[in-house]
Amino acid sequence: MLITPAFAQAAGAGDTNSMLMSLLPFALIFVIMYFLILRPQQKKVKDHADLVKNIRRGDTVVTSGGLVGKVTKVVDDDQIEFEISDGVRVRQMRQMISGVRAKGEPAKEKAETAKDETSAS
Repeated sequence: MLITPAFAQAAGAGDTNSMLMSLLPFALIFVIMYFLILRPQQKKVKDHADLVKNIRRGDTVVTSGGLVGKVTKVVDDDQIEFEISDGVRVRQMRQMISGVRAKGEPAKEKAETAKDETSAS
């Protein structure tokens, strides 16, 4: 015979511990990847969504294509219109905005409440 009966028998009960020890490095790698890669990426996506949501008229924006301009009109939830030169206006998808350089005028609601507070004083 080529295989002895000792090798053909089932594995003993001590192998469950070695199985856990062999899976431990994979779990450790997953935890490290979560904290080093996934969480920072999720935070970056959330910050960009907040930046895009808070764009208003008068902000100076930079697009992902490198255009710099001043927002003249917020068209809807998906698009803005900004001026890149005198009389040259461009419509851009909000998601393609990569940064806001300078904040513009406050929203009308905030401006009206500020005027009411100063006149009441």
